[in-house]
Amino acid sequence: MYHNILLSILGAWLFLAGPARASNERVMTVKTTVDGMVCSFCAQGLVTHFKKHPAVSNVHVDLTRKLVILEEKKGATIKDEEITEFIKKSGFEPKKVERVTDAFEKVKADKKS
Repeated sequence: MYHNILLSILGAWLFLAGPARASNERVMTVKTTVDGMVCSFCAQGLVTHFKKHPAVSNVHVDLTRKLVILEEKKGATIKDEEITEFIKKSGFEPKKVERVTDAFEKVKADKKS
């Protein structure tokens, strides 16, 4: 009887721990809509700053779609407040921060906002 209870608990733990661990290690892509960016010089300052952030592995600025796209490192997160605060300090207006599970390259290549 004790053996069956122990096996049930172990099975439940393995079932629940697997997906939770996988979601913590998932790489997220962060899309931020920004007003006011009009030239590549504007974009370069944002790219340089976000590339230095320890939670960010890749950065792209799409001037046409007015998007700053960040790829978080596996198991790391950059806070929405950090993103919007720096964009504001740079003289731009952040509108929306959205996290998606789509790969960075897919979001970068997507021509829709």
